[in-house]
Amino acid sequence: MAKTPEPEKPPLASFEASIEDLEKVVKELEAGDLPLERALALFEKGVGLSETCRKQLEEAESRVEILLKRNDKVQPEPFHPENE
Repeated sequence: MAKTPEPEKPPLASFEASIEDLEKVVKELEAGDLPLERALALFEKGVGLSETCRKQLEEAESRVEILLKRNDKVQPEPFHPENE
């Protein structure tokens, strides 16, 4: 039997694009005067975008910790932006 190929998952949007979409959702919800179904759909989309962003941040944090790993021991270092 030939195995049917699974549909490809769409690539994850960049973190920046997800944040931008989340900001649009929040602005629309804050504007009010939405039908209940539209508000629920936007809320659901916002929760999904928020989860996507959280996962991307956790993955980035893990990658940074791996890069900072020294002597088989993770040594997290605080981030200090140059413009502070």
